[in-house]
Amino acid sequence: MAAQLFFAALCSGALYALVALGLNLVYGTLRLLNIAHGDLAMIGAYVAFVAFSTFGLAPPVSMVLAAGLCAAMGWALYAGIFRRLFATPETAQRLEANSLILFYGVSVILQNVMALGFTSTARGYSYMGEVWRIGPVMASGNRLLMLGTALAICLGVLLVLRFHAFGWSLRAVIERREAAGIVGVNVDRVQGITIALGFAIAGVAGVLVSMTEQITPFMGFPLTIAAFVVIVLGGLGNIFAGIVAGFVLGFVETFGIALTSATYRSILIYGLFVTVLLLRPQGLFGKAIQVR
Repeated sequence: MAAQLFFAALCSGALYALVALGLNLVYGTLRLLNIAHGDLAMIGAYVAFVAFSTFGLAPPVSMVLAAGLCAAMGWALYAGIFRRLFATPETAQRLEANSLILFYGVSVILQNVMALGFTSTARGYSYMGEVWRIGPVMASGNRLLMLGTALAICLGVLLVLRFHAFGWSLRAVIERREAAGIVGVNVDRVQGITIALGFAIAGVAGVLVSMTEQITPFMGFPLTIAAFVVIVLGGLGNIFAGIVAGFVLGFVETFGIALTSATYRSILIYGLFVTVLLLRPQGLFGKAIQVR
């Protein structure tokens, strides 16, 4: 029983970490609160559904398609709107202050466009649903794929941040955007690539969700809330701590529900969120855990 709960917590934590990773990258680099982040995951989920049900394409292929589509959306937003607004400190500050409202509008548009195209009826498909026994744990193939993919992406981003020149530039922009530009970092390039990467990760997360749950045009809001909880737990802009916090939330939720009831899920999540805000507004890890 404990081993099964541990596996379930790992799966939930990996998904939360992945969803929050894209949001944290965008916030850390551009200081924009993307409340439409979960709706990008919803777009990825529908890409997987259409690709599987209409063309017979497996979710691993859909991940590439969803990542490309969401990355293109992110780059279009940046090139068409954000780049011009980031050109001067005054408009950049105004954009940061109003980003919540701007992305709320994007969220409403995406939800309603998808509702018009697919209706609000829940949809789903079956992929790798067979159950395997691994020691004391019963695990379905789609959950193993979800866990492996989420871990691989999170690890890949951390390795890029630590060892790649672009990762160093990204970390510099997260730390101090103006200072990074002064020392020669191409801030515009870093911001454009990062928003595309953050949106792409959200699309992949949506594909992973679609393998294990039914999807609707309004599924994104709970994912957005979970991502915000995770990045507040880890500290805004702290990439490594955010990934760790995703697993913390997964374990709190899974074991909390096992010890109480599924009806307490929201209480557990929001209770943890409020407690951390009150006791450690800088996040559970403060400045102790940083990407180096």
